[in-house]
Amino acid sequence: MVVYVCRSCRDEADPNAEPRPGALLAEATVHLGAQSHVEVRSVNCLANCKRGASAAMRSADGWSYVFGGLTPDNAEDLISGAKLLAGSADGLMPWRGRPDSLKRGMVARIPPLNFTEERS
Repeated sequence: MVVYVCRSCRDEADPNAEPRPGALLAEATVHLGAQSHVEVRSVNCLANCKRGASAAMRSADGWSYVFGGLTPDNAEDLISGAKLLAGSADGLMPWRGRPDSLKRGMVARIPPLNFTEERS
């Protein structure tokens, strides 16, 4: 389980603000991840610029997620979401217990590489 946080995300209202909101979110999430034994990596860009501060989660055998519209205050939510995803038996992040910022901010859910579509 790895959480990726975009450190280059800008504030649409003040695009020249320094430090950037993405950098603040990345720094806070890396710090909390180290305390919680969750791997967090700061990345240069997740190409989700229209959705504000962004992050992604990737699980080795589960689904991956992309989130946008985050703030530096959502670092704890990212760690909580990563723990939910890591503990999931079916590789999906449960809706119940998911922080609100990860409910309203979900941009995409991406199937694992070994995914085979279920047919009914």
